Amino acid sequence: MTASQPPIDPRLLRWSASARRYVLVTAAMGVVTAGAVIVSALMVAATLAELVTDPASRDVAAQSDHLIILGVALAVRALAAVGHARYAQRASAQTIAELRIAAIDAVTDVRRTSPRELARMRGDLLTVTGRGLDALAPYLSSFIPALLLTVTVTPAVVAVIAWADLTSAIIVVVTLPLIPLFMVLIGLMTRDRTRRRLEAMNAQSAQLLDLVAGVPTLRALHRADGPVVQVRALGQTHRRTTMRALRVAFLSGAVLELLATLCVALVAVSIGLRLVHGDMTLHDGVLALILAPEVYLPLRSVGAQFHNSETGRTVAADVLDLIDRAPIRRIEQHTDAVNLRQAAVVLHQVGVRDRDGWAPRGLSLRCEPGAITVLTGANGSGKSTALQVIAGMIAPDTGWVRIGDLDPVADPEAIIGSIAWLAEPPVVLPGTVASNLALFGHPDPARLDGACRATGLDTVLAQLPAGRDTRVGCGGVGLSAGQRQRLAVTRVLAAPASVLLLDEPTAHLDERSETQVIEALRRRAADGATIVVVSHRSAVLAAADAIVTTSAVAHV
Repeated sequence: MTASQPPIDPRLLRWSASARRYVLVTAAMGVVTAGAVIVSALMVAATLAELVTDPASRDVAAQSDHLIILGVALAVRALAAVGHARYAQRASAQTIAELRIAAIDAVTDVRRTSPRELARMRGDLLTVTGRGLDALAPYLSSFIPALLLTVTVTPAVVAVIAWADLTSAIIVVVTLPLIPLFMVLIGLMTRDRTRRRLEAMNAQSAQLLDLVAGVPTLRALHRADGPVVQVRALGQTHRRTTMRALRVAFLSGAVLELLATLCVALVAVSIGLRLVHGDMTLHDGVLALILAPEVYLPLRSVGAQFHNSETGRTVAADVLDLIDRAPIRRIEQHTDAVNLRQAAVVLHQVGVRDRDGWAPRGLSLRCEPGAITVLTGANGSGKSTALQVIAGMIAPDTGWVRIGDLDPVADPEAIIGSIAWLAEPPVVLPGTVASNLALFGHPDPARLDGACRATGLDTVLAQLPAGRDTRVGCGGVGLSAGQRQRLAVTRVLAAPASVLLLDEPTAHLDERSETQVIEALRRRAADGATIVVVSHRSAVLAAADAIVTTSAVAHV
């Protein structure tokens, strides 16, 4: 074990009801197992002692009571082991599911994780909440039972040995700490190797995600075979780190088996010598000799299962860290909607710091209601980030933002229903086209029809098999890139919102559709809406009432 991480993380029990029930059931099974072990050892010792010392008891009838009790004890031990093993599999699956749901809820909570941070963490999250968390099963189904057996069986057996033969108990107590000592030494080395293996998996998953996302582009450029060498190198790195961890696990198992064998041998030699000299009875000697391996068995199991479950324990710690993350901001609960009509959007010296630098840096602007404000600038200068700050999705590292008198970063729930946002690429949720059009609230039918005509979505709907009732998949599967863009732009134009945030609204649109979208934006501005657009297109810039150029500052 490592000093920094307890064998059973208390947070695991706090976040998973299945884990709490499982630990209680396992502890009860440990008590039952301890009783069965002691009773069976007493019966075997009594039977052997009588068979050797009392010729009259050398028949089945004379030993029937001992044999019946022994059979019951062995049956109870076997049933407890089988029943607990089956329950352990179900409980571990339920615990993993609970932790996975809690982790996903935590990282998708805008109060804890900003969209930019979520995108940066996607590779690690895929590994941790996917295959990584599945590795928690050996820890739950094998390591925890072995640990609880150490707490229940080992002290009880040592007490019985001390009652039967104090000398054997002293030998056991003196040699017993050797196994945990070597477990700690091997565990310190295993911890670092396991962490490196997990980091290799995270890097591999992140790079594979990037490669998969770029496959359409690579195929279009006839370079789809290029990443083969990189994927092969990632696989070799993962194989090498896995084999290093396995070598340590096999070595640790051999060391623990050798130590346990030597410790039992010391007890056996001591008992044999004292039996020869007549210093102890055969019953006590046999009882101590039978129980001695049972003292070391739980510790040996803990050592063996520790390395099998180390990956799961490491991942569980990461998942629990995600779940326990404190909110990065406090969200007030509002019962009344906030009216942002005729509200100006003001940014003052806004700066957002990322791993590559500041983007944007020192952005100040005022977006008036009834006007179209266009943000332009070089790629990576923070234009999309500025929209996310206005929408309350990212807290700026410097400066502040206000929509009217409201701070959307400190109170993002207050602006729900008053802001409509077009992301780049556009977000399309699984469901029908109609449900996606109503994402920002049920639009006015006349305004929706006008928006459909402006973007050309009416033509798209006429071509779909079920019109607005056509179902689309995650990310807009079933629609082309242009159709997804038209759907997303229509949704914003028709939304009953006072503030419209649009990121490249005319991307993937032809010149005619672009002109119609700009005219629709002008009409929304004439109705009093505050419109902020990110665009490089000359037609959009020509229609702007105000143009703001963003800038970034890279780390030196």
